[in-house]
Amino acid sequence: MRLLGNFLWFILGGVIMGILWWIMGLICFISIIGIPWGKACFVIGEFTFFPFGKEAISRKELYQTEDLGTSGFGVIGNIIWFLLFGLWLAIAHILNAVACFITIIGIPFAIQHLKLAGIALFPIGQTIVDKEVAFEVRMQNAREKVNQLRN
Repeated sequence: MRLLGNFLWFILGGVIMGILWWIMGLICFISIIGIPWGKACFVIGEFTFFPFGKEAISRKELYQTEDLGTSGFGVIGNIIWFLLFGLWLAIAHILNAVACFITIIGIPFAIQHLKLAGIALFPIGQTIVDKEVAFEVRMQNAREKVNQLRN
């Protein structure tokens, strides 16, 4: 099912949004100081090409440790990103979602666009993993929290 969903997504507009993400990444790389944002653009751009079966997850949640992107610097980076590129990418994803919602068949694609719009707003500190990995990480974190509450 993932293969079919990703194939249909790619040919029915996912390629355009993925390329848009990559163009934003190239713009960021040109500025040198934008390299962290550019790296995020390429990762999320690849995710945008084939989103079914994958999920965005916080690196802090995944690795159980803070890094530069999940610290206060990540918050500042996300604010800068939002003002320069994030809002525009989110609007593009929302417009695509509206177009997909018009047809019943396009509803799963619209939902993916809305998820991508959320990621577009604040991508720093996020990484893309398989859905099963995200589920397992969340289950493991929940088990650890339950054990802490019991002790």
